[in-house]
Amino acid sequence: MTALDGWSVLVTGGGTGIGRACAARLAADGAMVTICGRTQSRLEAAAAGIPRAQWVVADVTVEDQVVVAVERAAAAGPLRGVVANAGGGGGMAPYHLQDVQEFRRVLELNVIGTMLTLKHTVRHLVAAGGGSFVGMSSIAGSVTHPVFGAYPVGKAGIEHMMRNAADDYGAAGVRCNAVAPGFTETEIMEGIPRDSSVFESYLRNIPMGEVAQPADVAEAVRFLIGPESRFVTGTVVYVDGGHHLRAGPDFRPFTGLGPDQLLARG
Repeated sequence: MTALDGWSVLVTGGGTGIGRACAARLAADGAMVTICGRTQSRLEAAAAGIPRAQWVVADVTVEDQVVVAVERAAAAGPLRGVVANAGGGGGMAPYHLQDVQEFRRVLELNVIGTMLTLKHTVRHLVAAGGGSFVGMSSIAGSVTHPVFGAYPVGKAGIEHMMRNAADDYGAAGVRCNAVAPGFTETEIMEGIPRDSSVFESYLRNIPMGEVAQPADVAEAVRFLIGPESRFVTGTVVYVDGGHHLRAGPDFRPFTGLGPDQLLARG
């Protein structure tokens, strides 16, 4: 017997990167894992390597699709855990140059996606006798990230949503927390050249001097999902090598904008 035997857990954005690592770690301790995302081929490939995993195509910004994914997870067994990992950024520019539609898209993906996942899983967590909901934040939720547009706003929103939800549902035995990774070696982050000033701006601000692996984040998620964290709720766990103690990264070179444009002088 392992700690999560008989538990069903839903992981959104589970086809790649941190989501896939979380699903694999939870399954390793006995959970029946349902992963969802927007790309079927990635979900199939991920599920093939995870014991007792099933997949369902679902966009977390589309409520009807979230309902389908949640019902699939609940049918697999008592839903005791949820990892709201689906999210992402975009629209890299200072606010005076932000495209409103792109800004809204990023907020929808991160904040509305997490809210819809919470909305439709919480009754199942209560019915199972209690459970754990983990929202995926980022160090961008608390440390400034120039030109990141809606992404830091969305991640800060997720953290506060988890605090409010912890207060709302604590009496029903549902715990809500957030995990805030720093730079993590995922497919998305491969787009940052390791010889660039942007990557250097990460490393110089990480006290431990290296970047995280998806498995590092998955271990924190496993703790928050499992019974070992039964009295932990309404908090944020940083998995960033201490990066949140210093300054955020500097992505301004990636915008191609000059100093005057960045400061709205041009």
